[in-house]
Amino acid sequence: MAKAKKQDEEVVTNITEEDKDGLNQEVSQDTTGTDSSSNEEVVAEVEEKVTKAGKRSPKAIKEAEEKQAKEERKATKEEAEADTKPKAVKPPTRSKLERAGKKLREASKLVEKDKEYSLAQALELATKTATTKFDSTVEMHINLGVDPRQADQNVRDNLVLPEGTGKSIRVAVFADADDVKKAKAAGADIAGTEDFLAQLDKGTIDFDVLIATPTQMPKLGKYARVLGPKGLMPNPKSGTVTTDVEKAVKEAKAGKVEYRVDTAGIVHLGIGKVSFGTKRLEANARAVTNSIKAAKPSSLKGTYVKGFVVTTTMGPAIKVVISEV
Repeated sequence: MAKAKKQDEEVVTNITEEDKDGLNQEVSQDTTGTDSSSNEEVVAEVEEKVTKAGKRSPKAIKEAEEKQAKEERKATKEEAEADTKPKAVKPPTRSKLERAGKKLREASKLVEKDKEYSLAQALELATKTATTKFDSTVEMHINLGVDPRQADQNVRDNLVLPEGTGKSIRVAVFADADDVKKAKAAGADIAGTEDFLAQLDKGTIDFDVLIATPTQMPKLGKYARVLGPKGLMPNPKSGTVTTDVEKAVKEAKAGKVEYRVDTAGIVHLGIGKVSFGTKRLEANARAVTNSIKAAKPSSLKGTYVKGFVVTTTMGPAIKVVISEV
């Protein structure tokens, strides 16, 4: 009996609103001719059974009301605490110069922030503001108004700096036997054919520039993934793929450099060491600016040079007059 009663209660509990309306109609039809009070009692009894469980049951409604009241009390408490709690004062962010080292802060005092210097003045000031114990590299950073995504505006060139770079360059040559002899005579540090490839197979890369002849380039294809990311893969545009290996070796040893705009349209290039002095640095800088002038794209509309800065390794930036380019 108890089991049957429990099943009856579960059936009643699962009655939907539509079932309730149907029950109301059945009750009204079955009780036709009886008094209205009897009908109301029957409907009330059915509704009581239907709403014992579910979202509309008295218990569920009461829990929802309690939950809402709790959320309101919590929100009121947080508002009161926010009004009484003092707001934390955020300290002002220090500038990049204020966060820099002592040497850089002292060197920066020699440079007027908003002043644009002539190229000679900027290079002289760069030699005075070098902050490193070693012989710093003097760098040029020129912002060009070009779009590197356009093939004809992808400014690049290579040139031999008149005063060299101040670095000891190790040159390797991969060529035929006859060209290997010429390369060694011109001062190549490494020159070979199949023995050179054997060194690459071992992962030995102890050179700064690699020069190859066109006939030997196909053999270097398998090493492109190793040489490419290091910037050592020979390229005709940079003059490292050539039939005149003797000339290429001499230029590389003399201080040949290559520049190319980055994705932001800026040229970054080292032009020598602080120990060079102002005159030698200026000679190299003029050679670079003349090359950039000559490389101006014919399709460019608007300003070509947007900014020019000279600096040293870990030193302050010095603005240069744009007309110097």
